Amino acid sequence: MAAGHKTGGRKKGTPNKLTGQVKEMILEALDRKGGADYLERQAEENPVAFMGLVGKVLPMTVAGPGENGEHVITTITRRVVNASEG
Repeated sequence: MAAGHKTGGRKKGTPNKLTGQVKEMILEALDRKGGADYLERQAEENPVAFMGLVGKVLPMTVAGPGENGEHVITTITRRVVNASEG
């Protein structure tokens, strides 16, 4: 067998069981707290934490067709801005 050849285990891209269970628990807790209404309250009351969550669920790179057939890649960058300095 060639070096570096993987045998057995999960197929590539398959999340581990614990990750799936934790995600289900988080979604269940969110549903119990009011779902989107709860998230809206958090956006107002805890904007830093809310934006951290948004940063975790949005893709960091978006690619697609642009004008004239060129390929456009947009990279999303998160940075901390102190509102009192601006």
